[in-house]
Amino acid sequence: MERSISVSMDTLKLPCTLRGAALFLTLCLPMVAANVGDSMAKEMISAHNFYRGRVGTSRLAWSNDLAARAHDWATRLIENGMYAPRRDGLFGENLFEISGGSANPFRVVTAWVSESANYNHVTNSCTARCGHYTQVVWRSTKLVGCAVARNTAREVWVCDYAPHGNTIGEWPY
Repeated sequence: MERSISVSMDTLKLPCTLRGAALFLTLCLPMVAANVGDSMAKEMISAHNFYRGRVGTSRLAWSNDLAARAHDWATRLIENGMYAPRRDGLFGENLFEISGGSANPFRVVTAWVSESANYNHVTNSCTARCGHYTQVVWRSTKLVGCAVARNTAREVWVCDYAPHGNTIGEWPY
């Protein structure tokens, strides 16, 4: 099962020890704030910029600060068995959750962009949910930082955007 929200299940408390590095890295460490050399960061930037290019908006740059913020939130959501947006309104945010499986950056961004079918650019309106899509392609957004946190039951992906998109009355592109 996967879902996205823009705006639960109990986590399992695992004993995280250094016995078996692969197990430790897989189960105990959520994705840390990525730098541009990191594979996840490169894949996230590539996926975002692929879809931004399709509508003619400028390429995003990676922000380690936003990635650290996303990491903090993704970790908190996993640790507390929650799935909810951060409500401070400082940055744009997209969330993605998958239970019983795993995702990759392209799959996550493609899930958000699938909402484009609900968006009418002529009237700047949605027939259903489309805020994830419009945040991905929002013309004035310049920076993105993303992270994923995992436990044995689920993954939560968070991307934070600056400046935020989805301003009422404005067109995304």
